[in-house]
Amino acid sequence: MTKSIYFLCSGNACRSQIAEGYAKQYLPDWNVQSAGVRVDGLNPWAVKTMAEDGIDISQQYSKLIDQDFLDQATVVITLCGEARDKCIIPQSTRWLHWPINDPALATGSDEEIATAFRSSRDDIKQRIIQLAQYVKNQSK
Repeated sequence: MTKSIYFLCSGNACRSQIAEGYAKQYLPDWNVQSAGVRVDGLNPWAVKTMAEDGIDISQQYSKLIDQDFLDQATVVITLCGEARDKCIIPQSTRWLHWPINDPALATGSDEEIATAFRSSRDDIKQRIIQLAQYVKNQSK
């Protein structure tokens, strides 16, 4: 049986898209998807920031939460308070909450915005790596 992981966020534009990109790399045997409480479109800064780390998420797109996938997911990870508060996570599902700063709220120069995206990206990447190591150790 294929394990699945669902990353949920407000608009499925930045954080959950970044998480999906890394999870596809670090959890290649899993069905990885992301979605949002609403659809805000894929943020170009997220695409650019991931490309800096060698991950292409340019073909990903913003999606609304699919209740059927949510109900069947092995692991659900909320990346913001809005998704945590608005989603009904099935009790049988392993649920984690990662409170990641929303880089889309960053203001200032392009460099300041890029720094905010890199910070969120690097936080998500480290959490995905730790999760992948945990999953690997559990399957031994």
